[in-house]
Amino acid sequence: MATASVAFKSREDHRKQIELEEARKAGLAPAEVDEDGKEINPHIPQYMSSAPWYLNAEKPSLKHQRKWKADPEYTRDWYRRGVFLEKADKYRKGACQNCGAMTHDAKACMERPRKVGAKWTSMHIAPDENIESFELDYDGKRDRWNGYDTSSYAHVVDRYEAREEARRKFLKDQQLKKLEEKNSGQVVEDAPSDEDNDEDDLRVDEAKVDESKQMDFAKVEKRVRTTGGGSTGTVRNLRIREDTAKYLLNLDVNSAHYDPKTRSMREDPLPDADPNEKFYEGDNQYRNSGQALEFKQMNLHAWEAFDKGQDIHMQAAPSQAELLYKNYKVIKEKLKTHTKETIMEKYGNAASEEEIPRELLLGQTERQVEYDRAGRIIKGQETVLPKSKYEEDIYINNHTTVWGSWWRDHQWGYKCCKQTIRNSYCTGAAGIKAAEAATDLMRANIARKEVNEELPEPVEEKKLATWGTEVPDGLVLDDKILAEAIKKEKDRKHVEKDERKRKYNVTWNDEVTAEDMEAYRMTTIHHDDPMKDFLH
Repeated sequence: MATASVAFKSREDHRKQIELEEARKAGLAPAEVDEDGKEINPHIPQYMSSAPWYLNAEKPSLKHQRKWKADPEYTRDWYRRGVFLEKADKYRKGACQNCGAMTHDAKACMERPRKVGAKWTSMHIAPDENIESFELDYDGKRDRWNGYDTSSYAHVVDRYEAREEARRKFLKDQQLKKLEEKNSGQVVEDAPSDEDNDEDDLRVDEAKVDESKQMDFAKVEKRVRTTGGGSTGTVRNLRIREDTAKYLLNLDVNSAHYDPKTRSMREDPLPDADPNEKFYEGDNQYRNSGQALEFKQMNLHAWEAFDKGQDIHMQAAPSQAELLYKNYKVIKEKLKTHTKETIMEKYGNAASEEEIPRELLLGQTERQVEYDRAGRIIKGQETVLPKSKYEEDIYINNHTTVWGSWWRDHQWGYKCCKQTIRNSYCTGAAGIKAAEAATDLMRANIARKEVNEELPEPVEEKKLATWGTEVPDGLVLDDKILAEAIKKEKDRKHVEKDERKRKYNVTWNDEVTAEDMEAYRMTTIHHDDPMKDFLH
């Protein structure tokens, strides 16, 4: 509500009015009263710039509003704590039967129930409580700090100050201790830099500790969704504000893509930089390192086991899937070790530490053998060739070669007769000629059959018209008429006429030609056509 502006005759009247208001505020001049003789509160606006017309008031006022003055009965005081009234010497009629106070009865008594009440002993009468009754105003009822004693918070401030003082004293003592050790020569100059690191740790930056409590991280109150309606939990923000954001590492628009919704950058923003100097190589590095690979292998094992009939599900029972995967790895390692030991027992281990005999390693011996010009041995023994446990150079069924000495068309056979049937009788060169003649005859029969084979009659396909009916034989579309029909169809689609504006005597041509149907088909957009976006 705006206060009305009062017009003064002169500057002197204005000055006197200001001095009078200041004197009233200081209590040196009588307060201003209204028409009813009540004191006017100077802090409440008393006049309006224009009163409503229905009041017929000679001057502006606020009498038409309800309770426009402050009620002096309202107060903002609060109950006094720990204040008692007089203490009686003997029991009074109507007092509490337990303690003897007049301000409450035995049911509302807060003292311990006595074995014999004060009504019968008249001893240790409790003092009467100070019961206050006052009416609060609108703001006083809704003031959440009304009656709060600020001195009750002093112990919290004292506790934090004592802790801060103890911390400073501890740091100072540690620094003095380090200086004394250096001065006394107890610290060697060439010692490792652990002492220096400890000294740097002791130098706590007071400004950073006080600024936004970075030592304890910033607390963020977050709403946690639950079935019971949600609850408020504390989530610590672990981000260090001194780190550079990953989307600012490379400002090139063609660099790694950053998704602001998921805050992810999968590729490396600086692929050409030194790997030893980079602290971030994209989100994909976390997927290909650490426990992420093991988690992928676990998922793959669960899928393969489910396909083979085992009741396993990674999302439904993750603990069971992890336990089965661990057992699978143990069993696989045992089987691998057992297979390796079996092969080594059977064939030996060439990579073992056992030394190979020199005779086998170099293929040389100390024996001396002399030969003549014909190659016969004169002195010494002939080198005995090593024999295997299998039978060698044994020919059966008149064969001159062993089985497996000939290969053709993915089949083994005998080289002497080129037969692929094992344990067959050898036919020699005559068998080879007979086999070749039979092969030539079979090829000739196959070629003659292919020539004489009758080809199937081609099935005549009926070509359907574009509008769904059979195309008459010999139907030829006129290109000129087709072009005119296409142009006419496009004009018809561009100019959409309103049926309500059609005149009474308008006639329509219902005859549709093959060119018209072809033009309609060519200009109609089919929504299922994958090339519809390229039509003009």
